[in-house]
Amino acid sequence: MSENVRLELTGPLAVVTLANPDRRNAQTPATWRDLAGVGRSLPGDVRAVVLRGEGSSFSAGLDRRLFPGGGGVPGEADLADLATRGDAEVDETIAEFQEAFTWWRRPDLVSIAAVQGHAVGAGFQLALACDLRVCADDVQFCMLETSLGLVPDLAGTKPLVDLVGYARALEICVTGRRIGAAEAAALGLANQVVPRAELDEAALGLAKALTAAPRDAVVETKALLRGAAERTYDEQRAAEREAQGRRLKDLLGAGE
Repeated sequence: MSENVRLELTGPLAVVTLANPDRRNAQTPATWRDLAGVGRSLPGDVRAVVLRGEGSSFSAGLDRRLFPGGGGVPGEADLADLATRGDAEVDETIAEFQEAFTWWRRPDLVSIAAVQGHAVGAGFQLALACDLRVCADDVQFCMLETSLGLVPDLAGTKPLVDLVGYARALEICVTGRRIGAAEAAALGLANQVVPRAELDEAALGLAKALTAAPRDAVVETKALLRGAAERTYDEQRAAEREAQGRRLKDLLGAGE
């Protein structure tokens, strides 16, 4: 990877670390290229991924140097440059950025964000990209884009609405207010809240628990739950029957 993103592999478990604590793990297009590269390079036997941030903050969001007047990041286009491009090029560029946020929920693995301190804007959306979130008691979620005249565009709006509902998601995004640990747990943004010193241990413990069940059963269960919101009750029942039929044949049909 790079000096700002690390990947560690231990059997079926991968740990991805945002490793730029001096800038509170602020994100740049280079960060997103590295994160997308992690998704493409994971070995096929990885079943769980923990995403963590080094230092006091999970991620303070987009590196402010990319904003107009921020001084820029060497080798990277800033927001002012992006604004001068044609619509198709802007769409293509943002789609490339989004790749860093879209693979965390793929069907063959379960991802967990271990979130401490600030998770702002792109940092909030990166936490939302994961299936689950274990949060430290000092967490501060904030969707700041709309307050800056922009919109959240890194694939975070769909999971936010799925988790908290339209009305609450609208209020969170438009006000740009901070959400602490207790409220995050109450809203369903946090699956678990632990003391800051216990965050890594809790996230790794959850990842190990998730790999205890047979992989194919986890994949089928995840697919059932992910699709439930778009199915009717009867369609979901049918999907359960089909999935169970596959599982029974895989488990018990070899001798027939």
